[in-house]
Amino acid sequence: MNALNTPVSEQLVLVTGGARGLGKALSEAFLREGARVIVTYHTSSDAAEAIVAAHPDRALAVQADVRDRAQVQALFDAPVTTVVNNALVDFSFDGDARPKAGDITAERFDAQFAGAIHGALNTIQLAVPDFEKAGFGRVVNIGTDLFQTPSVPYHDYTADKAALLSLTPTFCKDLGPKHVTVNMVSGGLLRTTDASAATPEEVFGMIAAGTPLGSVTTPEEFADTAVFFASPLSRAVTGQNLLVDGGLVMG
Repeated sequence: MNALNTPVSEQLVLVTGGARGLGKALSEAFLREGARVIVTYHTSSDAAEAIVAAHPDRALAVQADVRDRAQVQALFDAPVTTVVNNALVDFSFDGDARPKAGDITAERFDAQFAGAIHGALNTIQLAVPDFEKAGFGRVVNIGTDLFQTPSVPYHDYTADKAALLSLTPTFCKDLGPKHVTVNMVSGGLLRTTDASAATPEEVFGMIAAGTPLGSVTTPEEFADTAVFFASPLSRAVTGQNLLVDGGLVMG
């Protein structure tokens, strides 16, 4: 049997930043499909433990800063088959408060790069021995549609997620012979997460009006696509970036 046919219900899924907002939706989507889930968190211990309390036999909460390789190593006590790189470092989607092109600092870019790239590098590299033992692996990177349409120019966030987009096909090339797929799911503004809570209602309305579906994507709708990339339904798909934003960006 092709190991890439392994159902989600037989997988151990690591979700970084998996306790709140989109991360919570991702963790709960995999739990709904019967997977065992390691819910990693940085500071949100209560939120992580609430997920575990609802799924005591299949969820485990572990504190880890994805930027710290030693802390990430501790996440791999059990054989992980799927990694979802979702962790977002100290960021709020507040268009009014965002640094503008004339005043944003290099340190802001460095902070987001450390979370997006160093974090993904740590989780993927440390998962490879587990992937090799299992005979397959799944990596799902979380991106943004702001690469194509910077409706709000979040310079640091967008640039560093673009770097993660570049990492997706290059890692899929190296890891493909190990039967590991590497894909990205990219969304727009989601209604509503902790990170998007500061977004004015008129911005949500503008985004909804710009989509063929006439709505803003929810974290739950977005998370379902991440489950697809971990399932046998996507076993022949790798190196792809799938936009999940209600058609706000097409092509």
